[in-house]
Amino acid sequence: MSCTPSHIIEYLYCPRFTYFEYVLCIPQYEERHFKVEKGRQVHDIKLERNKDYLRKRIGVTEKYADQYLTNNLLRGKIDEVLLLNDGTMASLDYKFAKFEDRIYDTYRTQLECYAVLIEDNYGKEVNKGFLVYTRSSNKLVEVEINGKSKQDIKQVCNEVVEVIENNKFPKATKYKQRCLGCTYRNICIK
Repeated sequence: MSCTPSHIIEYLYCPRFTYFEYVLCIPQYEERHFKVEKGRQVHDIKLERNKDYLRKRIGVTEKYADQYLTNNLLRGKIDEVLLLNDGTMASLDYKFAKFEDRIYDTYRTQLECYAVLIEDNYGKEVNKGFLVYTRSSNKLVEVEINGKSKQDIKQVCNEVVEVIENNKFPKATKYKQRCLGCTYRNICIK
């Protein structure tokens, strides 16, 4: 089994989310949320358009759009894989969101997952990723990615696989505020 960035993000939010959705197969019904659907539509439109001005600004020499990559731990579809003029690579991901002067952990985690995938598939170093905020006039934000964060992603992948393959019931998140809006709060034993 290989993990997706969504598996990792959900597990980091609360390990029990992984258990309920992927071991007990109780769906979360995210498709019903307007923002998720709108984000998918905008994402598809942005992949069709060629934003060369953004790429030139960050020193892109080649781009590979809509890449589905896998390795023995992860799998995921990356909006764009970029080869930079310094010989390193980076991912670029479109977000149907406004930039609010901070990078959410979920976005950072997704870019870290992509860094692991790109390094394994292209054999090039990845030390940054890029986010394009479509609801802030396509604002481009650079996110640094270090070696420790990539190692952490690999560790979390192993933990997710252990929960799913061994039917392991994990501890709940230590952040109880997260339980308030959780899809599974009514069936979760705290």
